[in-house]
Amino acid sequence: MAGIWAAYNRALTAQPLLVKACTSLTGFTVGDILAQKFINKDAEYDFMRTVRLGSFGALVHGPTGHWFYGMLDSKLPGTAPMTVATKVAIDQTIWNPIFGIMFFSYLGLTEGKSVDQIYQKIKADLATAVMGSWTVWIPAHTINFKFVPTSQRLLYINSIQIGYNVFLSFLGNKKAPEDAVIEKVE
Repeated sequence: MAGIWAAYNRALTAQPLLVKACTSLTGFTVGDILAQKFINKDAEYDFMRTVRLGSFGALVHGPTGHWFYGMLDSKLPGTAPMTVATKVAIDQTIWNPIFGIMFFSYLGLTEGKSVDQIYQKIKADLATAVMGSWTVWIPAHTINFKFVPTSQRLLYINSIQIGYNVFLSFLGNKKAPEDAVIEKVE
């Protein structure tokens, strides 16, 4: 296990963006597989849904997380209680809603939804996603910003994200009110 950890850290040092994109790909893929197998277990497995979630992790979550948490740590260095609280507050009041909009927009675009359908989805589910996030990420990020080194933040986040992604996957694939109406008309 020590060898795997050492190899991971060497790769992280050499290619931080790529490694973080790959860990996010893994976290979102595993989270969706778990959601489909255990939450939506009566529905037929949707491989393309897993591809959409995994690609979101690789193309959006990993790179933006690399940038955002690096920027946050450079602007607010240290682990003093007030610094940690400020980082958590910024993450949950500014980054969390931005992340939610990116998440629902990406899923909508990759599903071929219209801008209006994506807007309706964001309107219907963003508040639920943000508030659901608070129950997981306020305590998780308190630990993250206090004890986890900057270079390891996204790995820590993705470890927790696997469980949280079950919720996100379910919410992201729940029909928006307008989608339900459109499907009935079609």
